[in-house]
Amino acid sequence: MQLTWHGHSTWHVTVGDTDLLIDPFFDNPKTDLEPADLETPDYVLLTHGHADHIAHAGEFAEATLVATPELVSYATEEFGFEDAVGGMGMNLGGTVECGDAYVTMHRADHTNGIMTEYDVDAGMPAGFVISNTKPTQTADEESTTFYHAGDTGLMTEMRDVIAPFLEPDAAAVPIGDHFTMGPWQAAVAVDWLDVDYAFPMHYDTFPPIEQDPADFEREVRATGSDAEVVALEADEPFDLDGHL
Repeated sequence: MQLTWHGHSTWHVTVGDTDLLIDPFFDNPKTDLEPADLETPDYVLLTHGHADHIAHAGEFAEATLVATPELVSYATEEFGFEDAVGGMGMNLGGTVECGDAYVTMHRADHTNGIMTEYDVDAGMPAGFVISNTKPTQTADEESTTFYHAGDTGLMTEMRDVIAPFLEPDAAAVPIGDHFTMGPWQAAVAVDWLDVDYAFPMHYDTFPPIEQDPADFEREVRATGSDAEVVALEADEPFDLDGHL
């Protein structure tokens, strides 16, 4: 599994021969890329409908869209997507097969209104757990799993559900504070998730969410977690399989 952070909450995840793009938003100071610089992925995953997570979704409308049914409906009409998983999107707790990847949607503690001329309810905000094997109650030590937490506050489901049953090896967590968790709550999340690698995201894009990832790393160490904090350079791939 290969992970590439494009700044803010935008991630490119490659599982086998399948490419997934999460929350495409390239108007951020971390990336040098434009949407046109990327090949169209097989799937576009949207955690929620805020502009800094869907702004460039329409640039990849030939991909299959994965999101809540409400957000799929909005994005299909607004951005011209022609298809969706199962023809309708997915919902919290569900797992769908996306090529070589299995995508499980879990809730995020956030808001999800789309403020246009007519306010749109985009359903519940979400995060995604992406694995190369289907989740079961039998632990699979050969699987590789990445958790994109979406925009969220700290929630006990990270400790009680995601960690023991979905078993992520790595997690991308927001650290910007103000709109999501800040460094100390994100550090608790990493400890609860029991991951090997923790990637900070959703920071430094706007003045209210300016953060030093070194503060996040110190907070992770303070929890006693053994997770390695990796503050990725944008647009540089990280081979998760090669690090496990």
